[in-house]
Amino acid sequence: MASLPNLLWLRSFEAVSRLGGFTAAGAELGLTQAAVSTHISSLETQLGHQLFERTTRKLELTASGQAYLPSVRKALQELAVSTDSLFGNRSAGSVTIRAPISETVLIIAPALTEFQKVNPTLDIRLLSAIWADTALDTGTDIEIRLGTGNWSGVHAEPLGPETIVPVCHPDLAGKLKQPADLMDLPRIHILGFDDHWPSYFDALGLPQPSTRTSVTVDTSLAAVELAAAGGGVALLLGKVAARLAATGRLTTPLFPGLPSMRTHYLLNRDNASPRKPAVQRVETWLRDLFAA
Repeated sequence: MASLPNLLWLRSFEAVSRLGGFTAAGAELGLTQAAVSTHISSLETQLGHQLFERTTRKLELTASGQAYLPSVRKALQELAVSTDSLFGNRSAGSVTIRAPISETVLIIAPALTEFQKVNPTLDIRLLSAIWADTALDTGTDIEIRLGTGNWSGVHAEPLGPETIVPVCHPDLAGKLKQPADLMDLPRIHILGFDDHWPSYFDALGLPQPSTRTSVTVDTSLAAVELAAAGGGVALLLGKVAARLAATGRLTTPLFPGLPSMRTHYLLNRDNASPRKPAVQRVETWLRDLFAA
């Protein structure tokens, strides 16, 4: 244990590696630039290895620094989690979740009550997004996004495969005896998912309808309300459709689902600092929720 470096030095090393400079690391840690620089120099002296390449324009990790960083980050995160578990209030904390509006309303919100019964002192802020931004909001602890996973500056963890499923009012479902009957009913289109209906007809081996008897809306939530009012058939993501069918508001005709090119992802910034235990608990719950 006597050979272990000073914890303050390790914190400075992790912060400089993540933020790319002594000044930014000092601002985060409440230290001066000179103090952070001294910590790094002391750490390098004890280890006998240079951790950073210093030039007038930039600061880069050496090969030794790159090899050491993952172990330091893991150790700091485990120490934070252990400290909170043993000495902190495990249920305390505030977590902000941002998700597409349909998933927020139809998947997360209905399940939140049961989660809060187990975590009664956890403060949840649930924000809705209509269109996905390219950047991850700095005020958000957890973001769920629908897409292909190609976003710069973030780590995207897929939350399981998705399908495209037709849904409609139970009374309208009686008119759907075979897939070809879809061509004769009003079809609800959702902006941003314009390929869904053409892809679905192709998958069923049906020709594209010659007439466009349909309504176009800009959110899946609007499509749900229109379909629930008997206004036509909508194509929704399978996770959303399953929960709506369970309530009895909508039904899923016995036609095959189509694999979706998009799925839900749990996003985290690249090189993010260790997440607090409350955030990790909510992430685990969301993984289970979207896997169900």
